[in-house]
Amino acid sequence: MLVENVMTPKDKLVIVSQMNALKVALQRMKKHRVKVVIVDKTSPGGAYGLVTFKNILQAIVSEDGDIELLNIYDVSTTPAISVSKKMDIKYAARMMVNSGIKRLLVIDNNELEGILTMSDIVNVLLESIEE
Repeated sequence: MLVENVMTPKDKLVIVSQMNALKVALQRMKKHRVKVVIVDKTSPGGAYGLVTFKNILQAIVSEDGDIELLNIYDVSTTPAISVSKKMDIKYAARMMVNSGIKRLLVIDNNELEGILTMSDIVNVLLESIEE
């Protein structure tokens, strides 16, 4: 099975500019009930990034709770690790396990196609199990 058959497509993702205040990322996470926002690239040759709850908590700890002056670029993981939508999910799963990450951006020709999470892969496995 290919990544494109399992991933969450781009039109269902929350995308923010790296120049936004970190508070914007938090507001969008709350509004859309997501654990991650995608950080848009700033130029055609740029890189996409991610902001997760973990990034935000690390910023809060390092700033002693004062995150008012932080922008998204201060806390995002950019560039995010990515895979092609034509990759077999077993290799994507192996990348996640070996790298200790829960999410991979799906990027082809340096354009965002979607996101693949461990939950996406586990859900496919659960659906394939017969009772």
